[in-house]
Amino acid sequence: MKDEPMDKEDILKKLSEIHKQDYDYVDGRILGSMCTQAHPFAKEVYCKFLDTNLGDPGLFKGTKYLEDEVVRSIGNLLSLDEAYGNIVTGGTEANIMAVRAARNHARKYKGIVDGELIIPCSAHFSFKKAADMLNLKIVEVNLDENYKMDVESVKRLISDKTVAIVAIAGTTELGLIDPIEEISKIAHENNIYFHVDAAFGGFSIPFLRDAGYDLPVFDFSLEGVCSITVDPHKMGLAPIPAGGIIFRKEEYLQVMAVDSPYLTVKTQSTIVGTRIGAASAATYAIINYFGKKGYSQLAQELMDNTYYLKEGLQEIGYEIVCEPELNLLAFNHPNIKPRDFAEKLEKLGWNVSVAKCPIEAIRVVLMNHIKKRHIKELLEDLKEIY
Repeated sequence: MKDEPMDKEDILKKLSEIHKQDYDYVDGRILGSMCTQAHPFAKEVYCKFLDTNLGDPGLFKGTKYLEDEVVRSIGNLLSLDEAYGNIVTGGTEANIMAVRAARNHARKYKGIVDGELIIPCSAHFSFKKAADMLNLKIVEVNLDENYKMDVESVKRLISDKTVAIVAIAGTTELGLIDPIEEISKIAHENNIYFHVDAAFGGFSIPFLRDAGYDLPVFDFSLEGVCSITVDPHKMGLAPIPAGGIIFRKEEYLQVMAVDSPYLTVKTQSTIVGTRIGAASAATYAIINYFGKKGYSQLAQELMDNTYYLKEGLQEIGYEIVCEPELNLLAFNHPNIKPRDFAEKLEKLGWNVSVAKCPIEAIRVVLMNHIKKRHIKELLEDLKEIY
């Protein structure tokens, strides 16, 4: 901080120069991100609600209503008539909340103290954060030949210390959907909390299924599912930060509640206290603006782009790791290691990421900012490298 105030124009000029160091979604060169540019309408609404705080909802009753409506709408999308939950910063916070609810529920009703958390080795790293924060032991499930959770492995790993099982609907590295229906049955039969991390797939799988895509059921229509993470700031096109955590029962929020005596509510269940209401307002606006029809069209366009890239890669001679289920494609050069290949692409201005689990591969997420013209440019560069 300088001693003297700076002129506003000078600050803006400096910020503009610094901002040039960032990649820009609109350029179509960010290929490894599960986030994308927010819709202009969502940004407009977000700014109108910047000063709202859902940590003290009695002061912002209108904004709290919007959060409740968003939770209800997402719950309905996921086959839940009456939903409970919150709009939070993202998938990480949502997953931590789910694990905390499971741990507290197991402590209260089962007396489990030193709990274990069963997750696939393909799970997002947020679960390692959750286990570290909540003093839980992680038990990793093997993957089958299709890079999905091995159901028999899940059965073997259940113990009297298991507080929760986690499965993924749209894995971070390969975009695959675990056998959630089978795992839900196992969790329900063993009276174990079951959480589905659908941060990536939650805003596309329902629409793709309705459009006729052969994708598995992953939602609350499965009686074993207790909570689901869904991120509106991914395929929902809401601004960052806008993650979502949806619970089947209110008691899962209640077992996390702590007293908040000086606020306008008696208790608080979220991890953070101060919570910006702008994310809820912007999400409310954009999901009503798009509706199911708009999101269905978007999801299908992204899948069309995914298949277009897949076919182009195969024509050149690249190796596809697995058949894409969602708008994420993993591939490899037959002779160049993924990390070396990623460096070559970066020198050409393409920002990709390298999947690690269960196999190293170049990972491209076909988000809304990647248009067909960008894919054509990428394929041309890939021909040159090949």
